[in-house]
Amino acid sequence: MLNNTYLTLHSPDVLDCLANLSNDEVFTPPKVVNQMLDMLPEDLWSDPDATFLDPGSKSGVFLREIAKRLLVGLAPQIPDLQERIDHIYQKQLFGIAITELTDLLSKRSLYCTKYPSGPYSVSMFPKDQPNGNLFYENIAHSWNNGRCAFCGASQEEYDRDPSLESHAYAFIHSDKPEEIFKMRFDVIIGNPPYHLSTGGAGRQARPIYPLFIEQAKKLNPRFLSMIIPSRWFAGGMGLDSFREEMLNDKHISILVDHINAKDCFPTSSISGGVCYFLREKDKQGLCNFISVRGHQKHEMLRDLAEHDVFIRYNEAIEIIRKVKSLEEPTLFDIASPLSPFGLPTDYRGSENQKPGDLILHSSQGISFVGVDEVTNGLDRIARYKVLVSKTSSEHAGEPNADGKFKVLTSSIKVLKPGEVCTHSYFVIGNFENEEHTNNLLEFLKTKFVRLLILMSMSSINLSRNVFQLVPQQAWDKAWTDEELYSKYGLNQEEIDFIESMIKPMELDEPEA
Repeated sequence: MLNNTYLTLHSPDVLDCLANLSNDEVFTPPKVVNQMLDMLPEDLWSDPDATFLDPGSKSGVFLREIAKRLLVGLAPQIPDLQERIDHIYQKQLFGIAITELTDLLSKRSLYCTKYPSGPYSVSMFPKDQPNGNLFYENIAHSWNNGRCAFCGASQEEYDRDPSLESHAYAFIHSDKPEEIFKMRFDVIIGNPPYHLSTGGAGRQARPIYPLFIEQAKKLNPRFLSMIIPSRWFAGGMGLDSFREEMLNDKHISILVDHINAKDCFPTSSISGGVCYFLREKDKQGLCNFISVRGHQKHEMLRDLAEHDVFIRYNEAIEIIRKVKSLEEPTLFDIASPLSPFGLPTDYRGSENQKPGDLILHSSQGISFVGVDEVTNGLDRIARYKVLVSKTSSEHAGEPNADGKFKVLTSSIKVLKPGEVCTHSYFVIGNFENEEHTNNLLEFLKTKFVRLLILMSMSSINLSRNVFQLVPQQAWDKAWTDEELYSKYGLNQEEIDFIESMIKPMELDEPEA
């Protein structure tokens, strides 16, 4: 019989320690798991027929924390402790491990042994269920033209010795996921793998978590909850259709967004933060969007698809509504695409300038390049424009210790006629007038503008898309924050929000 001490939390929790290890697969701390479980209705914990599936089990922490709740909730109905344990473990809790290691971790965490049918298991399964209700199989990818037909993995990277982990996750390598356990589930919850290398140029990593969510929906659970990177908010990188589906899914009743991923995973830098959601099959309507920034939490019932850009900060919604009400053209219209002059990031010009050469700005400094080397943006060469780094000022999109963002790096500056840049930057504007360009530069430095840019960001990488909320101005004058606050009718609460979010650029040391 299980000792009653199993029902108590230990300090320190071994899974908290595990969650602080650096690993390609991010382990979920028990605290975060319980925040996710708190979104589920309370009556689930006293329902002996409710079934739960973690389709990407790593440490077994989701199933373990669910077991703790059920052990308490089912006590009045099943007073005998061992009988209650056997019922919960054998009839309610199911998991699919993602690797052989996580299979062993999950069994140790959930059953206290790697032999669920053995005498040391908290609930002794029948001999014909030696793995309990935890499934793991090192299956093979289904190769088609060098890619896995299910997950897109590179055959070059993953078609290897069968003794090695294939990362062909069982849950998403099946047309019929219900066949794994021959059943459906009331709750599907977990922390799926985030990325898988496709073996392409630059060693691209394809987001794989959408496949887990799509597969889970096929099982039509009453409740679906997963914690995933918030990078999908902005789309791109194969996430466009997933983004559209998520933002327009009226069954998503709660979406919790942690701007800084370290709030959930203290030792992991996940660019753009992380989020978790609750999808309810039998409920439709507005979503309770909860934006978490450090110890600050802001909730709002929202239509997630209200704006073309998904706004992560509820406090900014009314600011953006006021800005958009004037229907002004935006900086998106005058910003270049990446690689504005067709020169790659690692391109380096000559140290010596020849007659007719252009001045080249790269991450290594100033050099010189012939006009014939430039393949894009020919119309901008002879004009003034503002250079902006394609990466934001913050590491992994994380704010400083005060919770503030700088957004743009100090490398922002005016490029004069005859000056170009590599793919490390993009440019904004195409002016004959240097004064107008200087006014644009000062405009970009305002907290108002950098707040609007931040609202369109979901990673450290910038593109012209981050300017789609920033309105153009009359460039014959230099704009200040005070003038912009007044022009767009911001109230003191909205002004205070901007001031609390954005660092003044002029107080920062220049960057190398």
